Amino acid sequence: MIHVSSHSPPGQSPLRTVQVLGGGSAGSCAHVRSLTSGLVARGVRVTVCAPASADHTYDFSGVGADHVHVPRRNDPTSMAVLRAACADADLVHAHGLHSALRAALALSGRRVPLVVTLHSRPYAEGARAHLLRLLERRVARAASVVLGSSSDLVDRARSRGARDARLAAVALPAPRRSAESEDADRLRPKARAELGATDRPLLMAVGSLDRHRGYDTLLDATRAWRRLDPVPLLVIAGEGPLRAELQRRIVNEGLPVRLVGPRDDIGELLAAADLALLPGSWESRSVLAQEALHARVPLVAAAAGGIPELVGDAAELVPHGDSEALAEAVEALLADPARRELLRDKGTLQVATWPTEDETVAQVLSVYDELTKPLPLP
Repeated sequence: MIHVSSHSPPGQSPLRTVQVLGGGSAGSCAHVRSLTSGLVARGVRVTVCAPASADHTYDFSGVGADHVHVPRRNDPTSMAVLRAACADADLVHAHGLHSALRAALALSGRRVPLVVTLHSRPYAEGARAHLLRLLERRVARAASVVLGSSSDLVDRARSRGARDARLAAVALPAPRRSAESEDADRLRPKARAELGATDRPLLMAVGSLDRHRGYDTLLDATRAWRRLDPVPLLVIAGEGPLRAELQRRIVNEGLPVRLVGPRDDIGELLAAADLALLPGSWESRSVLAQEALHARVPLVAAAAGGIPELVGDAAELVPHGDSEALAEAVEALLADPARRELLRDKGTLQVATWPTEDETVAQVLSVYDELTKPLPLP
């Protein structure tokens, strides 16, 4: 719960902040909504610059922010809208690398503090990898403070020239559904029946169907599960550019996999699953990983990005890109109810170590205070 206390001293104008999102991942959007709610409750004026679709999904306006529609583009019109939205800001806070670059351009020539939160490790190959490094250096040097949601992101920001990089407290807002909610037992059979997993193990993966998510590795692993009896069903929720390619593989190779597209009942589906799978994620604080541990669903994840730091010993971690190790970890867990129960209990303990929404807002406000505090008179 966010505790309300006024951040603006009597007689002073409230702090004016602009939060810049480019559409972003579910994790960064949910974080900005949670952060906005806490800041507004403390008397801070918040404007969220994000595509209209993000406001529709996360309802920044509903928690007291002014929303300005800024498309995820760098064209002159979009940049002019962003520049105007930042015109009266005391501080601008950008979330993600591309949003940070746009915010830095919008603030060009102005002495307005820029805070950047990095939620995930950026990914590029070939010639684009060089451009990515240039972009990271530009953002790191433009930011007054860089907040990384995992230690590897803090180290990366420092290596790119950040003058002040810190580990961020990033809370997971209230889970979409807890496995311990009073009607979970009633919903679980219904969700499993809908997915076709009434009498077989149900495995869940969630996330955009992009190359770096590790879905090729995951489909490779499912070939090994076909020899099990009963054969587990893998359900992948999400949409993206790889959908047609993945569907062709599923059909051509006869894989026990269903692509169910984007869903608004991820919490219910996850709570119905026997295992959650995260084959490759560069999100430092994966929403799926957090929701799985909250819901007491055993997790098998690739040891990539900030995942090991996030889950500790509360998940089965396998080398990134190793389909054999992934397949073996899943098979071993399905055959070992005691190990699954141990991971559930370890998950509950791990969740208790994560920052709360209150702690997240308090840390961000302390950074804002540092950067906006008037200099003492000589």
